Amino acid sequence: MQFKHLIMTAGLTLGAISFNAHASLASYFGAGGAGLVYSSVSDVTWTQDANLLGTLMSIQGFDTVVDAIIAVNNNVGPHDFDSVNLGLTNWNGANGFTNYLNSIEYGGSHQWRLPGTGSNPQTGYNQTDGEFGQLFYSELGGTGGLGLAGIPNTSPFDNEQLYSYWTNNGNTPLLGGAWFFAYPDGNQSYYFRTLDLYAWAVSPGQVAAVPLPGAVWFLGSGLIGLIGLSRRRLVA
Repeated sequence: MQFKHLIMTAGLTLGAISFNAHASLASYFGAGGAGLVYSSVSDVTWTQDANLLGTLMSIQGFDTVVDAIIAVNNNVGPHDFDSVNLGLTNWNGANGFTNYLNSIEYGGSHQWRLPGTGSNPQTGYNQTDGEFGQLFYSELGGTGGLGLAGIPNTSPFDNEQLYSYWTNNGNTPLLGGAWFFAYPDGNQSYYFRTLDLYAWAVSPGQVAAVPLPGAVWFLGSGLIGLIGLSRRRLVA
């Protein structure tokens, strides 16, 4: 009985891993153990940490991260980042952060950028031409216009902020403006680039995954061994 239960448990675990790999949003590990989430709707890979900049600053120190970003950008300075609310940055700093991710090939990619808005972005709710809108509405089931109640179930991701995020589009009717997406309620709009918002990076297509963690391989090989043992017992 215990043997059958062990096989069933292992089988269910492996089945869950397989299921997640075929979901609309598939979370996995990239190079260096970086958490990534692939979107089959937008065909982009998101960083699993929705405030990766803030996380790096809290772990490595604000000055260390900002200095590293400045080292690979000619037009970025410490004033572009909020030293109190870690992760908040103006549009210039947000783009500088994605350039930094490219310089270190975070997760195995050198094509990180801010999410796109589509070719003809519009203000308001239910805008699904852009990558943020596709994520919020089409994949996570978010509802626009509900304030904090509109934020969807975001289990594939970590550290989402109940705030707005920059996009990569700096072409707006407002001189010196850029488009942003309000993650709590699904609103898309634009404002001056000097505003401090959060930065969430995407990379085109699916960034290559690293091999499955050793524990999973161990589980799989153990299951095969148990099946073989069971067969030998039946033959005996």
